[in-house]
Amino acid sequence: MLQLRYDPIKNQLVAIATKRQDRTFHPPKNFCPLCPTKNGKMETEIPASDYDIVVFENKFPSFDKNPEKVNNKKINAGRGFKYELRQSRGICEVICYTSKHDLYLEDLPLEKINNLINVWRDRYLTLGKKEFVKYVLIFENKGEEIGVTLSHPHGQVYAFSFIPPVLLEELKSAKEFFKKKKQCLHCQIIERELKEGSRIITGNNDFVAFVPFYARWPYEVHIYPLRHLQSLCELEKAEITSLSKIIKELVNKYNKLFDFRMPYVMVIHQKPTDNKNYDFYHFHFEFYPPYRTKNKLKYMAGCELGAGTFLNDTLPEEKAAELRSIILEK
Repeated sequence: MLQLRYDPIKNQLVAIATKRQDRTFHPPKNFCPLCPTKNGKMETEIPASDYDIVVFENKFPSFDKNPEKVNNKKINAGRGFKYELRQSRGICEVICYTSKHDLYLEDLPLEKINNLINVWRDRYLTLGKKEFVKYVLIFENKGEEIGVTLSHPHGQVYAFSFIPPVLLEELKSAKEFFKKKKQCLHCQIIERELKEGSRIITGNNDFVAFVPFYARWPYEVHIYPLRHLQSLCELEKAEITSLSKIIKELVNKYNKLFDFRMPYVMVIHQKPTDNKNYDFYHFHFEFYPPYRTKNKLKYMAGCELGAGTFLNDTLPEEKAAELRSIILEK
């Protein structure tokens, strides 16, 4: 069953996706569904014997481009207060970064990461042109601690028929700031971070990475383009390489921090695809690693889940200093 249920208290939609209960769960390496199909072996999700980067629709999606019909009359018949169902329309895709099972994003050469960024741009443009798609979210869940059930390096794309609540809040804040100050909120944050310097991790001619002043996770890092851009599609060729370099550097700093491959959630926040004006918005990457020390995870509990207020028991400036001090071999 795939459907959207409206929460009238929080004014948000909740996706019900019961099909996902049956998705593949930690298969053995020799039966990985994201590896190429080899001669004489079980066919995987990718029928080719090898590939560079591949994109395909998720076999266990949270949304469907041809969704099931919903019947609000049936669920509300004779029951007083009325609940609301909506069609769970959308598209869920998987992007496999490489055919190599143990070669992660940060291990790839810059040219390959450049290609991946171009694939991200293509999916954002292609899916965003569909009339029912209002927002395209590109993300990566990495590591068992995050809940990943397939270890092969991959990311995902969700094309929503609505703008998700976190993005709605970001857009609202940016729009209100622009109305008052006639300036981009994100650009002002970048300028402040560059002047202060205590939360900067790394940077180059086109991008900057920093632990935000308001970090929710101990080693949360945001990557921003220095130019005021609304999406990946506005990047020039040299900027794509700069972005590849800073992603690769940041993730390898994460890995060297505790001497293991750091799990994380990576999300790309871009403007919606509903053809409205979002000149006030500034696209960026956000990374959320779950570790707070080498042996301790941060868990979301009562205050975060029940009240929506994150508790960060570390100081962003200190965590930024730790990451900044890591020297990578060239």
